Amino acid sequence: MKKVLAVTLGILTAIGGFVDIGDLVTNALVGARFGMRMAWVVVIGVIGICLYAEMSGRVVAMSGRPVFDLIRERLGRRTGMVTLVASFLVTLLTVIAEIGGVALAFELASGVNYLLWVPLAALAVWLVVWRVKFSKLETVFGLMGLLLIVFAVALFKLGPDWGQLMHQATNPHPVGHESWGTYAYYAIALFGAAMTPYEVFFFSSGGVEEKWGRKSLGTMRSNVFIGFPLGGLLSLAIAGCAAVLFLPVGIEVGTLGQVALPVGVAFGKLGLAIVLIGIFAATFGAALETVLSCGYTIAQYRGWQWGKFVRPREASRFHLVMIVCLLLAIMTLMTAVDPVKVTEYSVVFAAMALPLTYLPILIIANDPDYVGDQTNGRVRNFLGIGYLFLLIVASVAAIPLMIITKAGQ
Repeated sequence: MKKVLAVTLGILTAIGGFVDIGDLVTNALVGARFGMRMAWVVVIGVIGICLYAEMSGRVVAMSGRPVFDLIRERLGRRTGMVTLVASFLVTLLTVIAEIGGVALAFELASGVNYLLWVPLAALAVWLVVWRVKFSKLETVFGLMGLLLIVFAVALFKLGPDWGQLMHQATNPHPVGHESWGTYAYYAIALFGAAMTPYEVFFFSSGGVEEKWGRKSLGTMRSNVFIGFPLGGLLSLAIAGCAAVLFLPVGIEVGTLGQVALPVGVAFGKLGLAIVLIGIFAATFGAALETVLSCGYTIAQYRGWQWGKFVRPREASRFHLVMIVCLLLAIMTLMTAVDPVKVTEYSVVFAAMALPLTYLPILIIANDPDYVGDQTNGRVRNFLGIGYLFLLIVASVAAIPLMIITKAGQ
């Protein structure tokens, strides 16, 4: 049982990274508009995040220090500051969206307007961060998030034409009135969502929280190679459900209720209850990840005491950063901005910040002063450099495509 629970950090990180509020809607939207013709993006994203998460986890296991702390030390304060600003702003934007996602999940369950749930959602996140141990946090929300497997079961229950879905997945191109520009825009959004910066910062900082060492390399790799592919499979299942239910009748997806509808069609009220719990766990878990990542990055760059392994009074500035981020989230959401749109924009902006996040990790993973005899081999470096090229292309193309396609419209 201990070995099974040891992978919950990877499950929590992956579910938060792959199926948060924006990904839930974006995967369903892409499935409804393009079918499974963007499945390749998810596959490439899973491989990329596994590659760099393993590097960051290996750095922690060998050095006992989080990645962001080493970025500042290895590359200097100025380079560290550029990475800090880019990743922090994207992560803060995601905090806002995730708090909104939790509120939307409560709205679906209760019928009460989500704006009334926003302050309560933020308060609940703060209480969990403040009072719940890290190991309990990752286990509870990691395992609860697995309820989203109901999307995969629903896909089978809906009885799709598997040959048609496979044909779509192996013929990646826009269909109908969709343009190549819109196709490319959503491809970059999905890629950015799969490799958002906070995932590696949360994962590496979580390794420090759990006191990883050389003996933990096996556990770390289990987290990576089980957790992240599982998140990718859930993303494909969500897109597949939308492709089966919405694509044939030309319905576009734009709300959380529409995302859950295929499960309701397949299993009725019981299915809806299960998927709502899973959506709550995924969005709440992502809110925890992102707000902790905001605190981690600032505190590690500044050299402050940080982490849930120390008493809150001993890491007061770390906790203060998180409280400020939650207050900013409340104030932003109370303007009635759409949380789904916030996240859709955040993953595109995340694509712009990706090279600044992953280049330093690649450099540190090749430095024997930090990882000893566990430096990258030729294959890891070849793949790492190849993905950096993809990240740069996505970063350069993100904003022009957003403007040309009017954010995928």
